[in-house]
Amino acid sequence: MAVVVGLQSEGGGGGGGDMRHCCPGVSFVVEVEEEEVVEGTMATSSLLRVALCFSRLAGRGRSLSATGAVAISGLPNRVKIVEVGPRDGLQNEKTVVPTAVKIELIERLAEAGCPVVEATSFVSPKWVPQMADQVEVMAGIRKLPGVSYPVLTPNLKGFQAAVKAGATEVAIFGAASESFSQKNINCSIAESLQRFEEVARAAQDANIPVRGYVSCVVGCPYEGKINPAKVAEVAKCLYGMGCYEISLGDTIGVGTPGNMREMLRAVSHEVPISALAVHCHDTYGQALANILTALQMGVSVVDSSVAGLGGCPYARGASGNVATEDVVYMLNGLGIQTGVDLQKLIEAGDFICKALNRRSGSKVSQATSKL
Repeated sequence: MAVVVGLQSEGGGGGGGDMRHCCPGVSFVVEVEEEEVVEGTMATSSLLRVALCFSRLAGRGRSLSATGAVAISGLPNRVKIVEVGPRDGLQNEKTVVPTAVKIELIERLAEAGCPVVEATSFVSPKWVPQMADQVEVMAGIRKLPGVSYPVLTPNLKGFQAAVKAGATEVAIFGAASESFSQKNINCSIAESLQRFEEVARAAQDANIPVRGYVSCVVGCPYEGKINPAKVAEVAKCLYGMGCYEISLGDTIGVGTPGNMREMLRAVSHEVPISALAVHCHDTYGQALANILTALQMGVSVVDSSVAGLGGCPYARGASGNVATEDVVYMLNGLGIQTGVDLQKLIEAGDFICKALNRRSGSKVSQATSKL
């Protein structure tokens, strides 16, 4: 049954004392204790207490907000959002997105408070035509202090081009599936790790941080279920070569809380949980549940894509990434800080969806547009 999360005044402090009665300046999370449930109905005292709280807040013109909610025990107090929309979200678009639109999207996301906005990819335009303007994008971004703008670099040539274009952080992208590795980057897992070793060494010499990705961590479009031990092996290699963070991607969105937990347990034996992130696609509607499972296991970094943009050119049937708006809304409701302004985030999503002439994949955006 539900657990009482607690109450906290907006002035701060998770404070003691009996704060069950609403009072000025207090936002709250009310859940029902098991003893108060009688044949599926809350006891009258609980209903009156909740109704009174809503009434008092409404009377003061206040809205319920998660900003003062106490984070549930066992979950992180703060989560870092890694916004991947401008790169991972747009790379699969068949119609070329104008450079100016990409730049404005990146700037809007940074202004919304996203601490990390993946800007572009230094891959060959032959393989990903959408990223052909990577140099122009990097030159055009008005960079905000405190915001990182990493780029994907699949090999040493891509790394060198990225650095020349002004990149100060890069990412390398491996896979836990041999078949997917061949389809995605035209080499075996072992060969890819050898390439990444070169990038990692060059980055270390240039004092540039490197983030590692592992795709297909629970399932592959060609091989089916992936052994968690294989994911752990690849993640360990990336971490060992100097990647400060390893993002674990459910590329085709087949994960469930059960196999997500199994995979994270295996990987956390090889890489500290503090160095792990999750990257969930929402093909089967499990992304938020999988993210919550990861948070419960100690993960505090979540990749997501504004408006749920994305997919994968080498994973037929995979839907977009989990929408950043939906992730932030859930985290707000859990009392977990992100530093992201949800309204500005929704506006950024609306902007790119209008540019692409499509409906947002964010449930939160869809719901708020009807209000």
